[in-house]
This record gives sequence, C-alpha cells and structure tokens, in this order.
Amino acid sequence: MNGRIILALIQKDIQIFFSNQFFALVTGLALVAYAGVYFAMPATVDETVEMAIFGPNLPTQFTDSFEEAGVVLKNMETKAALETAVTDNKYAVGVVLPPDLLPTLAAGEAGQIELYFSPEFPEELKEAYIVFFEEIGYNLGGQRLNIETHEEVLGVDRVGEQIPQRDKMLPLLAVLILAVETLGLASLISSEIEAGTLRALLITPVRMEGLFVAKGVVGVGLAFLQALILMAVTGGLSHQALLIIVALLLGSMLVTGIGFVLASVSTDIMSVMAWGVPTILLLSLPAMGLLLPGLTTDWVKVLPTYYLIDTVYQAAVLNAGWAETGSNLLILLAFALVFMGLGIVVLRRKFR
Repeated sequence: MNGRIILALIQKDIQIFFSNQFFALVTGLALVAYAGVYFAMPATVDETVEMAIFGPNLPTQFTDSFEEAGVVLKNMETKAALETAVTDNKYAVGVVLPPDLLPTLAAGEAGQIELYFSPEFPEELKEAYIVFFEEIGYNLGGQRLNIETHEEVLGVDRVGEQIPQRDKMLPLLAVLILAVETLGLASLISSEIEAGTLRALLITPVRMEGLFVAKGVVGVGLAFLQALILMAVTGGLSHQALLIIVALLLGSMLVTGIGFVLASVSTDIMSVMAWGVPTILLLSLPAMGLLLPGLTTDWVKVLPTYYLIDTVYQAAVLNAGWAETGSNLLILLAFALVFMGLGIVVLRRKFR
C-alpha cells in the first residue's frame, strides 16, 4: 500500500465529510449540545426528603425520628397552607399533628395523624409512609414493635456519596457521539458507491486494502476525537485517563466497523438513516440500565456497547482500574475486530 495515496484518500474523505452540511452541522452541534446537557444537570445529589408538617406542639421525639431517616420537616403556619403546598406539588407529603398527640398516646389511646399526598405521589409508596408513621406512633406512645431487624447493604454503600445523574449519563453521551459517526461514515461510503467514485478509484493504482485503511482511519479518527473532547471537557478523564482513552479507541473501531456494515446495505443517505437510527438506539440501550436501574436485564450484554459503557462508567465514575475492566476491554476488542472484518467482507462483495 502506498502511504502517499492513502494520505490523499484520507484528506479527500475528510473534505467530503465536512462538505456535507448536514453531518458537518450535526458533528459540531452534537458535541456542544452533549456537553451543555452534562453541565446543565446537577453536579450533586440531594439525599434528603422535604416534608410539610403542621403541629402546634411538635414533639421533639417526632422531629428526631425524621432527622434520623433523612427527612427535612418544613413547618407550615396553618393546615390550609400545608394543604395548598401539597396540592401544588411543592411537597410530596404533608402531615398534620393534633395538639394533644403526646398526651393521647401516653394515655394508651389512639392518636390521629392526617397524611396528605400530592397528586403525583406514587401509589405504591403511600402504604410505606403509612407504616412509617404508625411505627413512630408506637414509639411516641412508649411501645415498640417486638421485631429486631438486621440491616446490611449488599454491594457498595453510597450513603452520602450518591452518584449524580449527569455522571451516570456521561457514558451514554460518549456512546451517542461515537454512534452518530456511524451515520457519517456510512453516508460517505454510500454516496461514493452511488456516484461510482469508489469503482473509479479502483481503476487507478489504489488497491482495495488502501481504500479500507483510509476509510477506517477517517471513521476511527473522527469518532475517537469527538468522544475524547467530550470526556476531556466534562472532566471524564480525571480518573483512569489512559484506560478510558483505550476504551474510546476500541469503541471508535467498533462503530467504524458498524458503519462499514451499514454502508453495505444502504443505497443512499435516506437508507443510511433508515438503518442507522434504529442501530443508534439499540447501541444506546445498555446506558439505560445506569440511568434507570432495573429497566434492562442481562440480555443487554449481547450488545457490544455494553462493554464500552460499563468500562467508561467504572473508570470515570467509580475509579476502577485495569484489573476490574480488563475483561470488558478484551470483549470490546473482539467485537470491534469482528465488525471491522464483517464490514470489509460485505463491502468487498458489493464492489464485485
């Protein structure tokens, strides 16, 4: 393969890519938009819950019970003010205590606590709050449930160190940056096939291997550079930078191979979009498990981007090292090589 010819092909592909106003605009705007979304989201997690309360003689034991549970009580001047605040969804829960609550409980009689829930309060959580207040009532009355509980947190206990949603979203943004480049590369190859440019190049001294090397360098380079900029701007490289860079490089190889495959089954830019958009959505699914735990199951591990997302998340957010993510990198490398090889094979057949 002639190095000067490959360099000329790379320069040509970059010029053609950015001459397409749609993909040139999407490339720049996507990078800015993703970084903007990241910085617009809260950088910290508020682990306290606010609750409206009205009680003329608020028992000290009552407030202590809530402080231990991480609940901040907001005193309302009147019962009507509490009802208004809960109705307007300013507070999800409101509680009204009668002035004679403690004497009533001390006499062994049943005290009455009024609970108010906002219209958007989840139905499945109401019973939990009712049981919680019943237990507090037992304690205030000098009685305790004859039950001993043993608490144990399985996995990493992150009380006081909750991970902000924007950090959980960072791997998704990186994958979206990479995945969008599959459309650009597939569109570039598809347009050259449709115009007959690639077949014309093969008449010249350019060999098929040189074409694939040039396309691969352009695809990997554009995807990797954008993902790297996003991670650097958002602070995603503050931990395990080299590990994340390697993962992004392998991810760029993966999406480049997928771009080859899309180009082989597409005939024009519309068919690229028709195949590409569902592909991007599919590749993004593993990130949903980070944002909404329990939404996905182990089947997402069949998707190659799972190993990219998991690696970036563990390294950037949990500060995991090579030992914890090494298997992910090996699997990601295998997927990248498979899709690169598959893409080259199917494109070769299309040229014959």
